[in-house]
Amino acid sequence: MENNKQKVLIIDDDRFLLNMYSLKFQKSGFEVDTTESGEDALTKLRGGVLPDVLLVDVAMPAMDGIDFLKNMRKENLVPNATIIVLSNQNQPNDIERAKDLGIASYLVKASYIPSEVVAEVVKIVNQRKG
Repeated sequence: MENNKQKVLIIDDDRFLLNMYSLKFQKSGFEVDTTESGEDALTKLRGGVLPDVLLVDVAMPAMDGIDFLKNMRKENLVPNATIIVLSNQNQPNDIERAKDLGIASYLVKASYIPSEVVAEVVKIVNQRKG
């Protein structure tokens, strides 16, 4: 098995949460990049950033996570990345819209402590590797 660190891009408009999740993922051996908006995330991806995992919030100003996912899919950016929505939006409509865009999982922030989010992401990535 390769010894390369998994790269995760965390997209969330909450700076506190970005810092907290960044630290948790780094401590678990991930290489972490963060951004506070869908627009910035698209710019990073267009510029050649190639994360293995994208952790996307739904509720963000200007471009929400669903619109980010639509644009990312339309432009075929990082087609092999594992995409996980991490949001407090748990409306069935939001979950369905995200699933229609090919996400691997939809995690509701309030249901997990940060270490559980990391563990769940690791589990999902490992399942997708086979």
